[in-house]
Amino acid sequence: MKTNQKKSFLSGIPPWGLAGIALLFPILFMLLLFVLGELMMNLNGMNEDLSASIIYILMGLFNATCCFFIVRQNPRTIWYVPILCNAVGIFSATGEPNFWISSMWVIFCGGWVLSVITSVWGYYSGNKSLA
Repeated sequence: MKTNQKKSFLSGIPPWGLAGIALLFPILFMLLLFVLGELMMNLNGMNEDLSASIIYILMGLFNATCCFFIVRQNPRTIWYVPILCNAVGIFSATGEPNFWISSMWVIFCGGWVLSVITSVWGYYSGNKSLA
């Protein structure tokens, strides 16, 4: 019996492609967020560290949300989706010599942990819907 439900255009994209899209959006989104951070600093007189922290927290939440939905749709992808979604942060952590000295590593690592937690959550909720 066929259903009349239309499939999303994203349903045809493989999980690694979705994770790649989730990787590209933060790169583009980062530019917008850093402009927003500059505006927060200039218009509100906000501290540079505070505005950068807000931007990195938003990026971590975005990545965690992407991980949840991708892994929920395809539970077998739990092994690589959190890594692909957070590749920008991972590469910047390995390339930045002062990364572990500054306090920003707490926010980045918190985003990575949140991505793993939401991926596990998506894995279990995806497996329940498959059963």
